[in-house]
Amino acid sequence: MNTLYDLPGHPLRQRGELLRLRKYGADWTLTHKAKGKEGLHKRRVESETKVADGAKMQAILAALGFAPKFRYEKCRAVWSDRNGHVVVDETPIGDFGEIEGRSRWIDHTAKALHLSKEDYITQTYAGLFFEWKEGTGDPAEEMTFVAVSKKRRRR
Repeated sequence: MNTLYDLPGHPLRQRGELLRLRKYGADWTLTHKAKGKEGLHKRRVESETKVADGAKMQAILAALGFAPKFRYEKCRAVWSDRNGHVVVDETPIGDFGEIEGRSRWIDHTAKALHLSKEDYITQTYAGLFFEWKEGTGDPAEEMTFVAVSKKRRRR
C-alpha cells in the first residue's frame, strides 16, 4: 500500500515532488522524489529510508501538517542485475512494467523485452489512475483493489 502525502494547497504536487509512505508486508519506507526531468526517460532524485514504526510515522507527518492525498496498491515482481532493475506491477487498473537504470541499459533491456520507445510511459501512478478514471467513468477515489470496480479493471 502506497500513500502520498502533501500539505494544504498541494505545494509538493505543484512543484512536481512526491512524499510517499509505503507499507510492504511488515516493512515501511518513506520516500521523497524530487521534480523529474521529462523526456524519453524520466529522471528524478529519490531519497528513501526505512521506517521502524509506520503508525508513528503517519502521526509525525500529521503533526507536521501533511495529510494523505492519494493511495494506491500494487503487487510487484522484481528482476535486477548490477546495472538496473525491471519490475512488473499488477495494479487495479492494469499491469505495468518499469525499467530503471541508465538510459542505454533501459533501451537495451526494453529491446530485449520486445518493447519499442513508443511503449515507454513516464507518468506517475496517480496520473495513470486519473487518466483511467476519466476514460472509464469509474467512481473510485483511490487506486486500491477494493475501491476500483472489478468489472472495470483492464488487463
